Amino acid sequence: MRLAHLSLTNFRNFIRLDTDIPAGPVLVVGANAQGKTSLLEAIYYLAGASSPHTATDRQLINFLALREPAPFARLIGEIVRGGRPHRIEIRLVLEPPAPAEEPRLQKEILLNGIRRRSRDLGSGLNAVLFLPQDLRVIEGSPGDRRRYLDATVCQADLHYAEALAEYARILAQRNALLKQLHERGSGAPANHASPQLTFWDERLAETGARLIRGRSLALSELDRLASPLHAQLTNDLERLRLDYQPAFDPLPRPAGQLGLPLAAPLDRTGIAEADVRDGLRRALEETRAEEIARGVTLLGPHRDDFRVWSNGVDLGTYGSRGQNRTAMLSLKLAEVEWMHARSGEWPALLLDEVLAELDIPRRQALLQRLSGAEQAILTCADVDMFTGTFRQQSTIWHVEAGSLRRK
Repeated sequence: MRLAHLSLTNFRNFIRLDTDIPAGPVLVVGANAQGKTSLLEAIYYLAGASSPHTATDRQLINFLALREPAPFARLIGEIVRGGRPHRIEIRLVLEPPAPAEEPRLQKEILLNGIRRRSRDLGSGLNAVLFLPQDLRVIEGSPGDRRRYLDATVCQADLHYAEALAEYARILAQRNALLKQLHERGSGAPANHASPQLTFWDERLAETGARLIRGRSLALSELDRLASPLHAQLTNDLERLRLDYQPAFDPLPRPAGQLGLPLAAPLDRTGIAEADVRDGLRRALEETRAEEIARGVTLLGPHRDDFRVWSNGVDLGTYGSRGQNRTAMLSLKLAEVEWMHARSGEWPALLLDEVLAELDIPRRQALLQRLSGAEQAILTCADVDMFTGTFRQQSTIWHVEAGSLRRK
């Protein structure tokens, strides 16, 4: 799979961009705030209709276009996948507001000219994006890690994406019911609080089991792929490990075992989805009284976490910036391998200021790995950070004020 052509209108810094994109490494060089990261953001947006930078898609429309009567942005990507051409088009249009109302944003997604949903874009373009702020996946909150994992799996698994959207709806309904029961303060036993709660327990357990199983499989496969990649980037000095920590663990620890870090991650991949579902449903029944008392769902994949370890050290707590950046890059390279194994197609690899905070041996090891990429687009402010050999193998673009020119 390769992104062959990119067209942008009123997207971020780019009033108008129309360019072919070559295979192999592409270096995008420019000063700050000229459009380097926006270019990567646009390509990643074509893969999932979601931006890692914005809370609302309205912010993606160029600020000068917002002064027009009907502001809009349009992105078009022409993809070669399985030897066949595909076209992705996403339109963002701000509709004129009614009196005393905010303008509404309309988002239209077309895949080969047919209207589709965001979750269907995985059948078009796949992309793996590294941004400097991705270190929060290691250093940040469990929510940061869940969002990263969900975004990764959704690109490769449409059924997971559908289950994730369904789980969010079920969780909202169940939380609303728990809040009502809490405010009602009924003296009835918790197990007989509401037939509705039993219904939502079953729905939550069924959909939650799909997410737990999907995350368990994905993290197990990413762990297997990332470990040798990390060893390569660190000259065999560090061993990486991913540790899935589900809020409901379908594989409980043996009785009497202390909650200490394990030398190897627990393998949950052999547990059937039906067994996960039944166990989660029983666990929800056991915590029902506490959940009613608090008015919120306390158990389920919405509270999952995973940790990143290197040489037995939790990097989220003790890792240096260089260590954490190397670990995150290993994870991103593992994503590329994982998506290829799932789909048979290589995703586009998008790397923003990737060499910062890495020592020279780690830079060289990373560039050696990237030199054979089917399509990798890297941004930098100083092209001299890259070796002469890598520059010779790459297409070099300069970006300034939202305009690209090829060196």
